[in-house]
Amino acid sequence: MNLVSKWNYPTTVRFGAGRISELPDVLAATGIKRPLFVTDPGLAKLPVVASTLKILDDANVPYGVFSEVKPNPVEANLTAGIVVFKSGNHDGVIAFGGGSALDLGKLIAFQAGQTRPVWDFEDVDDWWTRADSDAIAPIIAVPTTAGTGSEVGRAGVITNEATHTKKVIFHPKLLPAIVIADPALSVGMPSFITAGTGMDALAHCLEAYCAPGYHPMADGIAVEGIRLVFENLPKAYADGSDLIARAHMMSAAAMGAAAFQKGLGAIHSLSHPIGALYDTHHGMTNAVFMPYVLAFNRSAIEARIERLAAYCGIEGGFDGFAAAVLSLRENLKVPHTLGAFIKDLDMDDARKALIADMAVVDPTAGGNPVKLTKEAALLLLNNAITGEL
Repeated sequence: MNLVSKWNYPTTVRFGAGRISELPDVLAATGIKRPLFVTDPGLAKLPVVASTLKILDDANVPYGVFSEVKPNPVEANLTAGIVVFKSGNHDGVIAFGGGSALDLGKLIAFQAGQTRPVWDFEDVDDWWTRADSDAIAPIIAVPTTAGTGSEVGRAGVITNEATHTKKVIFHPKLLPAIVIADPALSVGMPSFITAGTGMDALAHCLEAYCAPGYHPMADGIAVEGIRLVFENLPKAYADGSDLIARAHMMSAAAMGAAAFQKGLGAIHSLSHPIGALYDTHHGMTNAVFMPYVLAFNRSAIEARIERLAAYCGIEGGFDGFAAAVLSLRENLKVPHTLGAFIKDLDMDDARKALIADMAVVDPTAGGNPVKLTKEAALLLLNNAITGEL
């Protein structure tokens, strides 16, 4: 084994119920005087946003609000957000919500001061060095779901509508300066979103743990994150007001994002083109693909999964763990096939070939324990359509 690696860790996280009240203090600590509050249109209508904005009002903090965010953010959302950021003379961003709002808020803060197109900063080689680091505005992240972990990540995902591909934009300064992780903000999350975001956290931890390479710290974080999901996601799904389960899931989400610096894999590389082409919920798409990819990778990960199952208290080694994943999906009403997930799915051979081509060049494909060829991607796609494990 090549014992050479690179390790990065999250930023300052103020964790705990009620800590959203510290938002004015966090703004002062980061030097933000006129923030742009970025959230999604559904969340913008809910009391959780109104109560958060009241905290700013009571502290006499001037702010703007931007909520033109699609579930899979596109460049048009970013362009519109930058216009609002500049016209309001904002000097920082509060990214508030799930993964889409967090990613777009981060990208607005990043891109508003750049002169090159956002695609020039894709997570390829050292493209991030092209950016003007001094022009990147500070970011405060406030997650309201427990899935993507974008609040502790150095990247944002955005769809290029011209090519229907999801792109990962990377820069070290996309990492928020401070995170407020307040599980009370996630209490009102609908059960479908609880399930989808929770399975996203599981996918992050599981793929990071299975990715090749030397990163024992990421492995340790991932293993505990997986245990937290198995123990707490069913509870949060069954009772959205279970604050303890919500807190553990918010921890697991951040842990997944901290762990996947080691790598991701075919769950994500197949999920990304499906999300870009069919505008599906990312976490739920990951959940659909999970058992098929787990079975495909068995030859390379069986011993690791046996250790993981033992840690999580799951009997039966690899088969027992695979069964536990299927049971969790069933409990959360995750569709078993793509056809049960995507309404009126009509996928001919040409569309399947396109998805396979997109999957193998996705930046997450290289982290899969078994090489993801086009033939392998087609096999996994067909399995997810037919339900064959």
